[in-house]
Amino acid sequence: MFEYDTTRLHEIAAESLAMARRLGATDAAVDISESSGLSVNIRKGQVETIEQTRDKGVGITVYVGQRRGHASTSDFSEQALSQTVAAAFDIARYTGEDDCAGLPDEDMIAREHPDLDLFHPWDLTVDGAVDIACRMEGAAFATSPQIRNSEGASVSVSHGHFVAANSLGFSGGYPYSRHSMGCSPIAQRGEAMQRDDWYSSSLMPARLAAPEKVGRYAAERALSRLGARQVKTCKVPVLFEAPLACGLLGSFVQATSGGALYRRSSFLLDSLGKDVFAPHLDVIEDAHLPAEVGSSPFDSEGVRTGRRSVVSAGRLHGYFLSTYSARKLGMKTTGNSGGSHNLSLSSRLTRQLDDLPAMLERLGTGLFVTDLMGQGVNYVTGDYSRGASGFWVEKGVIAYPVEEITIAGNLGDMFKGIVAVGSDVIQRGSKRTGSILIDRMSVAGA
Repeated sequence: MFEYDTTRLHEIAAESLAMARRLGATDAAVDISESSGLSVNIRKGQVETIEQTRDKGVGITVYVGQRRGHASTSDFSEQALSQTVAAAFDIARYTGEDDCAGLPDEDMIAREHPDLDLFHPWDLTVDGAVDIACRMEGAAFATSPQIRNSEGASVSVSHGHFVAANSLGFSGGYPYSRHSMGCSPIAQRGEAMQRDDWYSSSLMPARLAAPEKVGRYAAERALSRLGARQVKTCKVPVLFEAPLACGLLGSFVQATSGGALYRRSSFLLDSLGKDVFAPHLDVIEDAHLPAEVGSSPFDSEGVRTGRRSVVSAGRLHGYFLSTYSARKLGMKTTGNSGGSHNLSLSSRLTRQLDDLPAMLERLGTGLFVTDLMGQGVNYVTGDYSRGASGFWVEKGVIAYPVEEITIAGNLGDMFKGIVAVGSDVIQRGSKRTGSILIDRMSVAGA
């Protein structure tokens, strides 16, 4: 599966650091990675693309005092490594000083690296991947005669491993896997056409949904959108479907990340210790959950990770900081160089029976959003405006599908206006939450 074993990656890391020291570097860090993958796309039962990938690379960061230089190569030979280290060193020599540059503080380095069970290879052949994709799309077409077309079905398998090391004595790495399948059918009634999609992803093949279920559900979603129309402009409660709610959680991470904070380009500036969500909400980050995509024993700088309460009872207790952004803010890194780890939003009011039908009942009359378009989020002001489609709900029951509308609000108000989180929990990437009900937003339509 891999051309190089883990021992060889550690050797390359040690060689690169030694080269940097010989040149006179104050400090250095290196990342070595190798990956392979298979991706198959079919449409209407015919193979469109088959991609088999194999990639490897070395990235070296060199510090000369508080000057930083970085260079990379895909050649693991000694000569190429030497040239790459020299290039990084030369860049550092002529770069301006930055008093926040440098490796993490030594007391923040991860010295213990628990095995988090992140590698589950899928020995899938091209024929096997094509078969799964065809079964998925076939199930979509079999759902209804109104499924007339398809944007295709895909299956993706990815395996990789890496080693990271620095001159503070940190050296660590592990193998990992990522697998997914998805389908995008098109429904038609008369001249009207609607598309939708669904996918399943996991680092464990056994956790992936059955291909037939993915295709069938994708088709049902497309069919449910037939007959969509606009609604009149209004202000109503809005229910975000769970996958979109994960996106709202991502917006929170963006606004509380170090880069946005030290550049003063976030509406949540100076919000530590303040109420940013409704008082019944908690946000937990846990980087050590076994066999989860967002897990890691250390971040991309070798800083230890763990479990922490980011928001408790609506109050913000922690930002998402790398070493550099933390120093810019006069704070300590939170182990989030490279992003958040297994972030979950939950409500202290959520009951086990708060599934989607129950959340629609709580919505009453308003908008259930299942798709968003555009990038209309201003993180400086928090203003939120995006094209949307979904369903108009009356007295807790879906009345009809809607499209060509815009929903608008302010993220600060939206976070504090969350009145319920459903038990219909879903995971998208490293974010996990149920559907989210917001008390009021503007809906622009006809």
